[in-house]
Amino acid sequence: MIFITGATGFVGGHLVDRLLDKGLKLKCLVRSERAVDSLTAKGVEVVRGDITLPETLEGILHPDDFVIHLAGIIIEKGSATFGSIHVDGTSNLVNEAKKSGVRHFFYQSALGADKNSRATYLKTKAEAEDIVTGSGLETTVFRPSLIIGPWDGFTAKLANMIKLSPVLTIPGEGKARFQPVYIKDWLKCIDKVIDNPGGYLATYEIAGPEYIEFREIIEILSRSMGRVKPVFKVPMGLMKLAVGFFGALPVSFPVTSEQLELLETDNICDMDVVKKNFGFSPVKYEDALKDFISL
Repeated sequence: MIFITGATGFVGGHLVDRLLDKGLKLKCLVRSERAVDSLTAKGVEVVRGDITLPETLEGILHPDDFVIHLAGIIIEKGSATFGSIHVDGTSNLVNEAKKSGVRHFFYQSALGADKNSRATYLKTKAEAEDIVTGSGLETTVFRPSLIIGPWDGFTAKLANMIKLSPVLTIPGEGKARFQPVYIKDWLKCIDKVIDNPGGYLATYEIAGPEYIEFREIIEILSRSMGRVKPVFKVPMGLMKLAVGFFGALPVSFPVTSEQLELLETDNICDMDVVKKNFGFSPVKYEDALKDFISL
């Protein structure tokens, strides 16, 4: 049995469909009734629970389970903080996995995870990694770069901006480099782990085959959408001031100060890392967009 957290997110949704197509049995941890209905309709066994509430996890795992822990957040909201979800939630799930003696534990971290990072998101991802790898269980950790594909929130936000704005707005200089990876390539990687878990007992960076500046990401996306527009750079100081102002008001703002920090920092690794570890070459950003972006 494959047990999944975060099954209703972007990556989780694609993974569930992929594994069901392969005829595998799935059990997913969910909180909302809406999630229960959507997964049950697909023939997935559903368990109600919350990784931040250890009492709801008691007895949900079994020795033959392959745990895929995807649950995470990119923006803090109320009690759902990076610490409560990434660190405490992962600790709770790992403790239950140890009690049950599961056969394998997979954790989805993030490229750039570092306990010394200024970004709380990356710091807590690294702390969660330590909890997983220090558990004594057989484990695999993925550190993916920006994952793109149908339904991904990052591309959707940029696409909406491109559609609605007369110019392409870039925070700062937009020179930080990224390595977007297509969801189909991420799925190929995890397929190999599921098929041969004993051969992947390590931490793996998962990234695309090229370095792309943030400005280029927006420009390539706009071109793929057939909506080429002039670029307008907003000074980063002004963006951070706006975030701070709106953060003090009872309204939402499309980015956080931490996300702006991440847009100023390279998030890259070896360009051949997927080829070296998983035996295939991932597609480039623009080629991936052609596969799922509508003009």
